[in-house]
Amino acid sequence: MFSARPQFYFHWRAAHRPVGTLREEDTPPEALVQNIWHHQRIRRDDLKLLDERTLRVLHPGFWNHGAGPDFRDAVIQFEREQPITSDVEIDLQSSGWKSHAHDRNPNFERVKLHVVWEGDTHTSIPTLALKPFLDAPVVELALWLASDAAQRYPEGLLGQCAGPLRDLALTQFEQLLNEAALVRFERKASDLHARARQAGWEQSLWEGMLRALGYKQNVWPMQRVGELRSRFTTRAPSLVQTQARLLGVSGLLPNDLTRKQRSADTYLRTVWDYWWRERDAFGDCVMPKNLWRLNGLRPANHPQRRLALAAHWSGDAKLFKRIDQWFATAPADHALAASLLAALQPPADNFWSRHWTLRSSAMPKPQPLLGATRVTDLAVNVVLPWLWLRAREGNNTRLLAEAERRYFAWPAAEDNSVLRLARDRLLGGRRDVKLKSAAMQQGLLQIVRDFCDHSNALCADCKFPELVRNWKISAA
Repeated sequence: MFSARPQFYFHWRAAHRPVGTLREEDTPPEALVQNIWHHQRIRRDDLKLLDERTLRVLHPGFWNHGAGPDFRDAVIQFEREQPITSDVEIDLQSSGWKSHAHDRNPNFERVKLHVVWEGDTHTSIPTLALKPFLDAPVVELALWLASDAAQRYPEGLLGQCAGPLRDLALTQFEQLLNEAALVRFERKASDLHARARQAGWEQSLWEGMLRALGYKQNVWPMQRVGELRSRFTTRAPSLVQTQARLLGVSGLLPNDLTRKQRSADTYLRTVWDYWWRERDAFGDCVMPKNLWRLNGLRPANHPQRRLALAAHWSGDAKLFKRIDQWFATAPADHALAASLLAALQPPADNFWSRHWTLRSSAMPKPQPLLGATRVTDLAVNVVLPWLWLRAREGNNTRLLAEAERRYFAWPAAEDNSVLRLARDRLLGGRRDVKLKSAAMQQGLLQIVRDFCDHSNALCADCKFPELVRNWKISAA
């Protein structure tokens, strides 16, 4: 007869999972300490800093899986002071604040609380040691945090709108996302229109495309490069000359080459020699290197590689014509991304098809300068809004409708941290909601922009929950 009491499997799991080797006296891995903070598995009413001041955690913040502090926008209160919004950094030891150079890193300026496993009282920032305040033995916590239950987003951290959104029928929810997506689409078109009035249609599209190549970390530096288009295309230089100008103006070329670089790297030497002869002529527009955010970037998103792609585009006299031709054709919905990729993909590049950056080793297989993921970003954020805007300005209702149709038919883009957090906090674990189109993703991002970005982690004064309740009643 089968017994429901866990025996072999229970002991096997405990022995073979990584947490099974943790002992009570051991220092836990940092990932476990981060999980303890995220789920607030601590005696929250008893917390004291290392300087003996009391601490109240009104919200632990949002786990940041990218570069910078571990948690963003926590709401905390020291003693009887007013609550403040703060980023939170997690380390095993209090000495980590200085040894990891957080005290000198501008990305950590908003950190007002350092959370550690254990530490001493000699700290330069308010510090909480978690070890004395756990709500269970650390081995027990490690097992719980490895369970399926702990993988769900903590119920207490859900947004105030999670309940009202959970009450919507699936068709209502999808309608809400699509309406928000259309607002976002028209807003992006409006931004492009503002620039087109100043600089013309092609320059507006060009700058928008370069902004999209900047991804989220480097939008503004890429925007500035886009604004300088007329400067680096003067006298129709060759492709390598254009790449030299873009890399030089961006500040991403080394100031000088070492003897080893000169002898071993033909492309870098060629680019640098071109730039060395011209840099005085561009001295008034060279950007500081520290304007770029390079930490945590995927190799394919490195700005050096993106600028190499921009050089191909800038020397392509038929680029804008191909975009118009793509819009004039009628590809099947499943081929939308592939057909636009074909229109935007440059030919193979002797250097950049096999290198992520100027200093990276050659790849065993060539890689295209533009991938399907970036094409989707370009389409929904720039190309389709730009085409829609031109159709509207030309009073062409057929093309206006086609731009919207392609927008709502476009397959979903790659997931990102903002979408993941929004799904966790706003959707509250709804399994029936699938962001199956790029437009639905854009709609969720627009809700975050319109409401979450104007409130705090506690959803203070957010009007969205009440709007959803009223909308459900009116739509019924």
